[in-house]
Amino acid sequence: MYKIVEARSVGLNIKQFVIEAPRIARKQRPGQFVILRLHEKGERIPLTIKCSDPAAGTVTIVVQAIGKTTSLLNCLEAGDSILDIVGPLGHPSDIQNYGTVVILAGSVGTAMALPTALALKQAGNHVIFIEGARSTEMVVFEDEVRQASSEAFIMTDDGTYGEQGLVTKKLQELIAGGLRINFILAVGPVPMMRAVAQIAVPLGIRTMVSLNSIMVDGTGMCGGCRVLLGNQSKFACVDGPEFDAAQVNFDVLMQRNAMYRDKECQSLRDFKEHEQEELAELRAELAARERELAELEIEEKHYV
Repeated sequence: MYKIVEARSVGLNIKQFVIEAPRIARKQRPGQFVILRLHEKGERIPLTIKCSDPAAGTVTIVVQAIGKTTSLLNCLEAGDSILDIVGPLGHPSDIQNYGTVVILAGSVGTAMALPTALALKQAGNHVIFIEGARSTEMVVFEDEVRQASSEAFIMTDDGTYGEQGLVTKKLQELIAGGLRINFILAVGPVPMMRAVAQIAVPLGIRTMVSLNSIMVDGTGMCGGCRVLLGNQSKFACVDGPEFDAAQVNFDVLMQRNAMYRDKECQSLRDFKEHEQEELAELRAELAARERELAELEIEEKHYV
């Protein structure tokens, strides 16, 4: 059981959680993620660790309510618990002094990119952060973005905040302006990462993309996150989550990412019809588990 010590809304359907997980907090590195499960019959979902506090024994995750499980998770508040959290998983980001680095992140992907951006800045890079969102309500962590970068640009699809346009528009403007870019990291929706790769790879710019969105169990056993790199198959959870964009077959990736979309949409519709009942059931199950653990602890003390 992992206690939620803080929960707050940070954007439209986006919530930040601070969770007690001391072992994970001590080991977490930029780019790594956790797999969590809300209840015994729940699915496992991957979430990147935004930051950790080893002294407090907490990790911070950011969740956008897209499907059933993320919507249910975002109903929880401080004082609630999460059944299982496993991590930190995945290979940490490759942090070195590249020179000029551009990081492109789409909305909640900003939380995933923040620890890597900060680490790259601390390594001596000139970090340019381009955050994109559909509208003002989905722009998140702007202050932290500016602290973690040397320059920052905010792009919104509808132009309600920052500059109007996609993150790739700003990337193209920087390149057209003569900026010499040594390294790019793109984190966000697959179409966005694909578009970044189409711009940067032909120019010979080393470009990495984070593929945690297609993971399922996080152990490599289910095969759901298989990624085709050239002629080789890799698993996003155990071989990634970051991969060289020049090697990623985005056509196959987008097909795999959309494989269960119809079922996911139906599951979300069913959840919305019974949201309060499912939340009550979850809390009741977690409360029962807490009582069981408390009883076991009393028994262990008795035998000792």
